[in-house]
Amino acid sequence: MWAKEYLQQLQRLDTVINQKIAELEDLRLKAESVGAIDYAKDRVQTSPAANAPFVNIIGRMADLKAEISAEIEEYANEKHLIIKQIQALANPAYVQILYKRYVEFKRFEVIAAEMNYTYSYTRQLHKKSLQNFERTYKNVQNHTQSYI
Repeated sequence: MWAKEYLQQLQRLDTVINQKIAELEDLRLKAESVGAIDYAKDRVQTSPAANAPFVNIIGRMADLKAEISAEIEEYANEKHLIIKQIQALANPAYVQILYKRYVEFKRFEVIAAEMNYTYSYTRQLHKKSLQNFERTYKNVQNHTQSYI
């Protein structure tokens, strides 16, 4: 089903961004830590190293920040587009369930409780909502094949 994969791209982008933010935090901690001195080495007079070890880490951090910024912008643009597409559906229940599932990333159990539906009815409604979304936006499918 095309609609499901298309709508799930937001969660994929969110996960990638969060992983890169965690990687950035790890690099920040490494850059701030003081390395241990190895006194076991023989002392030989040499010229100082061109770059301290943390310089490479700081460069990687700058690159990672740029990647995160670009992906956050892509995420914001895709989220805006998907929200507009969901909200354009005629059936309010379809709008509500798709928004909760693919924008708020809620589980079916939570959605069922919030909408006062049974779990099985929520799943059926979700399936109908996806089918309706797919019929409404079948021309978008060709445009978004690169995301899937």
